[in-house]
Amino acid sequence: MDNDPNIIAFCCHYCAFTAADLAGTMRQQYPTNIRIVRVPCSGKVDVNMILQAFVEGADGVMVGACEPGGCHFIQGNLRAKKRVDYAKELLKEVGVNPDRLEMYYIAASQGPLFAQTSREFTERIKQLNAGQVETDVVPQEAVGEPA
Repeated sequence: MDNDPNIIAFCCHYCAFTAADLAGTMRQQYPTNIRIVRVPCSGKVDVNMILQAFVEGADGVMVGACEPGGCHFIQGNLRAKKRVDYAKELLKEVGVNPDRLEMYYIAASQGPLFAQTSREFTERIKQLNAGQVETDVVPQEAVGEPA
């Protein structure tokens, strides 16, 4: 068994997921360790979903959204960005490197960009994994929305 990191990619249906599909259609190579979770809009990705992915063993989490100004649900990607930023703060508070979480803006027509981003993020997580003594783990009690 190889030591590829477990990466969860929350991808909006209209852009990032379509870009991932296009990458496959174009035979663009990207790591097989990326597990795509299709969501109707990146704005539906909440802090609990992100943190739960880490609790359940993800080494890294990507959130793929429509480009700024191009969200099919007007401001979903702006809400997602705020949530990702907040989740990064929470990860840091519990001792998990916030670089394990990243948000990317990828249009539906950018299949090659999805593949490239996936490769680069996987390499980042591999480097983080190689540099740590113990696996970062998010405690279950850390999962929760702000009051």
